[in-house]
Amino acid sequence: MGRVRITDVMIDPDALRRTVRAALEEDIAGGDVTSQAVVPETARGRGSIVARQALVVAGLPVAREVFLQVGPALEFHESCAEGADLAAGATLALVEGRARAILEGERTALNFLQRMSGIATLTRHLVRMAAGSGVEIADTRKTAPGLRPLDKYAVKIGGLYDGILIKDNHWRLVGGVGEAVRRARRAPGAAAPEGGRVEIEVGTLAEVREALDAGAGALLLDNLDAATLEQAVAIARGRAFLEVSGGIEEGDIPRVIGLGVNRISLGLLTHSVRAADIALELLPI
Repeated sequence: MGRVRITDVMIDPDALRRTVRAALEEDIAGGDVTSQAVVPETARGRGSIVARQALVVAGLPVAREVFLQVGPALEFHESCAEGADLAAGATLALVEGRARAILEGERTALNFLQRMSGIATLTRHLVRMAAGSGVEIADTRKTAPGLRPLDKYAVKIGGLYDGILIKDNHWRLVGGVGEAVRRARRAPGAAAPEGGRVEIEVGTLAEVREALDAGAGALLLDNLDAATLEQAVAIARGRAFLEVSGGIEEGDIPRVIGLGVNRISLGLLTHSVRAADIALELLPI
């Protein structure tokens, strides 16, 4: 099995299997006692996984892995492409085979699909809000523990680029913003991704100026109030790549785009996602 890939995000197959195995262990470690008590062992069923709201689909390969692990003989057929925009009532996939196995995997498969499609739906909405502005929408490291590969996959943009990002805890340990930037610029490999752009987190106008003077190529303007953010952008625009993060809500995005920044990073994409409404409707065959 190869890697599952969407844009620049990949799910390693081993990580996928481990994540699904852990989720199933958590949900049905002692077996599905209700199904064992009520549903005949020989019963077969066909389940339709259905969107109960308009959504962007993410997580079909994960749902497939869930059903594969609970019942290797189950047949799983996708009814749409990953990343598709679906209307309420549309079918995401069909699963067919031993009814007990379908029921064993139902909750776990839906949990993954609901979370991942919720993330993808919000991401698509915010990216469309920024369309035409030249501003990137990105996620952060504020993912659910153990689910980062799947959260990142659902966001589709993979979060921050693979460069050097100096957080405030880094520069506090070495004597300040300027010293941290200078050390990073001298570090082996600093000239690799993004043209060697060193990014540093700053939270005051003094730190903005210090970072620019030290040669930072990118600034993470983190948790600045509206007035300070506007001043920081005015100081740094054209001198560095500008990323804004911290406390940014959906309603803030048009205002932040209007300042002329390059990227908006949003923890809300993953840390407080609203699960999409998806159900599995199982009928006997």
